Amino acid sequence: MTMRTRTRTTARLRLAGLVALPVLAFSAACGGGGDGGAQDAGVASVPDGSGAENKGGGEAKGKGEAKGEGEDSGKGQGRSAFYDAQLKYVQCMRAKAGVKDFPDPKLSGYLDWPKIDGLVDPNGKGEEYKGGKNGVCVPELRVAMNLEPERDDQKDYESMLAHAKCMRENGMSKFANPTMSGGNVMPGGEANPTDPTMDRDSPAYKAAREACKGKLLEGLDGMQ
Repeated sequence: MTMRTRTRTTARLRLAGLVALPVLAFSAACGGGGDGGAQDAGVASVPDGSGAENKGGGEAKGKGEAKGEGEDSGKGQGRSAFYDAQLKYVQCMRAKAGVKDFPDPKLSGYLDWPKIDGLVDPNGKGEEYKGGKNGVCVPELRVAMNLEPERDDQKDYESMLAHAKCMRENGMSKFANPTMSGGNVMPGGEANPTDPTMDRDSPAYKAAREACKGKLLEGLDGMQ
């Protein structure tokens, strides 16, 4: 297992606690046990690529109002408060955290995780994932998180379940299913984040991720 893979996994786990997300929390216990093959049956509402791109929404219920006049509808008619807050976070990461190539958010307001992955220092502590060194941009990150629109937990679960099944079908046999806990979605993926068994930097993993990316709804690409 590469140091970069271990750093990425640990950093994303810490991010959940850092910004205190009430749902879609990805913790050390996230995902199902083993390969989760028993949970494959009954996958409903499997999104295709177009569904993943058209779905808006944030990662938590009960957050601040995110929509207003002129919100982006995916066609460039305007930008949401969520997008503007994420842009401020991005600008902070560039100016204060020193990650000069930190990517702009997508028009939906979500961060571009694949591009962020490419900026992570393999010898660092995953600061690119969690608000910069010493959390210099955490205040901006919290504001953005609080402006994420409400999500449908059941649809998110079904999306991640379909994605997990796809990943296993494409060679990632240990990719665990998501679970529902107290009505909240617990993402799948690495069954044991403290001791990763899948190399996310391997060509095989990247190929599976590319093949299955259309299974994830907008905003879930960095969750499992």
